[in-house]
This record gives sequence, structure tokens and C-alpha cells, in this order.
Amino acid sequence: MLGTDFIIKVIVISASGALAPGPLTASAASLGARMGWKAGLNEAIGHMTVELPLVLAIAYGLHYVFQIPIVSAVFGIIGGAFLLFFAYLTLKDALRGNFNISDVPKYGSAIIAGAALSLFNPYFIAWWIGVGTPLIMEAFQSMFLIGIVILYVSHVWLDYAWLTLMASLGSVSRLKVSVYRVLLIVLALAIVYFGISMIISLAKSL
Repeated sequence: MLGTDFIIKVIVISASGALAPGPLTASAASLGARMGWKAGLNEAIGHMTVELPLVLAIAYGLHYVFQIPIVSAVFGIIGGAFLLFFAYLTLKDALRGNFNISDVPKYGSAIIAGAALSLFNPYFIAWWIGVGTPLIMEAFQSMFLIGIVILYVSHVWLDYAWLTLMASLGSVSRLKVSVYRVLLIVLALAIVYFGISMIISLAKSL
């Protein structure tokens, strides 16, 4: 059974991706300046049309492979390493703390923008394969499709909340960068903890 600890872990790890400066964040702010808060909501819908099938494909396509203990353990260690790398990238973004929306293309449809910026973003795909797969497999092996629903709901609400917030603000420059930087640092440290814990736990099973 998946408990509150799993949901919290998913939320913390997911927040590192959802709140990190990137094309979705920047485009939500840019589109929001012209279209209002609904631009962020629609962009999240477009993002989900790419993300949800990817999550299901990982769960059902790799499920039987991950039933092999050595495969599950090795891939889990790789996932832990991805978490540490992602924590590094998050911390680097936090320390840099600057981002620019001037280069974001002015998409006509926020839904199309959300889908395109996800589908053609190698970093997004790598995040789900490297960081998200251990979470998907834990959820799937515990409660099958219900586990995936719990995982995805715990994850996706952050995308909707963040992108809608960014669109309603209309401009990234209106955020208090100091608060945003502290938030990313806290997330990075939490991700380091999860990454190290995952590696140590799975290394013992080898």
C-alpha cells in the first residue's frame, strides 16, 4: 500500500521539475501576459497530453523487466544518481536565479505550446525516464493502476498550480527572486536526501 510518505516524496521530487526555470515556466509567463491565467491552465493540459501517456508507457512497458530483482536494483541506483544530478541542476538554477522570457516564441495556442514544449524537450523525457521511473515502478508494483493514479495526481497538480500562477503573474520578473531561490535550494537538499537514500537502499539488495 502507498502511504502519505510516498505522496510527500512524489510531491517534493515533482516540485523540483515543475518549479525549475525552463521553457514551460517561461512560456506560461509570456502567454499569461497576453491571455491571462487561463493560458497557464491550458498549457498544463497540453503538457499532460504528453506526460500521462509517457507515464503509462513506462509503467506497462517496463513493468515485467523491473520484476527481475537485479534489473530493478541497478535501475534504481541509476535513478538515485539522476536525482543527485537533478539536485545539482536545481541548485545551480537557484544560485544563478535569473531567467529570460524574451526569447520565448509567441504560440497561438497555450495547449499546443504545452504539448510541444514537453514532447520536444529532451530534459523532460530524461527526467521521467531517470528520476520518475523508480517512482512509477514503486507505485505500479504496490497498487497497479490505482498506484499510478495516486502517483500522477500527486505529481500533476503542481504543474497546473505552477503554470496557472505564472500565467496569472504575467511576468517572471514580478516574482520575488530571493524567495524563489530559497525554495529551489530547499528542494535540492530534499532531493539529495532521496537520491542518497535510494542508492544506499538498492545497493544493499544487490
